[in-house]
Amino acid sequence: MNDWLLVASMALVTFVIRYVLLAFSGRIQLSPTVVRALGYVPPVVLTAIVVPAVVLPDGETLWLGWQNARLVGAIACVVLALWRKNLLLTIAGGMAAFWGWQWLVG
Repeated sequence: MNDWLLVASMALVTFVIRYVLLAFSGRIQLSPTVVRALGYVPPVVLTAIVVPAVVLPDGETLWLGWQNARLVGAIACVVLALWRKNLLLTIAGGMAAFWGWQWLVG
């Protein structure tokens, strides 16, 4: 019973925090500087998630060698994204580079 009470309490707290912010969002006027800064949040969060997974595959050791298939796939993604600006091609090309490099290096 305590576990369910804990989960329900956490859900309620999460809901209240988000609801309060959304309820007052129409009344709060953000400065253009803050709005511009908030535009950088999604790429920064994605970078914070992806980069450790690429360069720290085991979670402890930094691996920047040419044998790192994750790094090769990530570099391929960056190149494709800058060159073609096509999300589907970027994902498919990065996965192909990752799998191909992993197969080649073994």
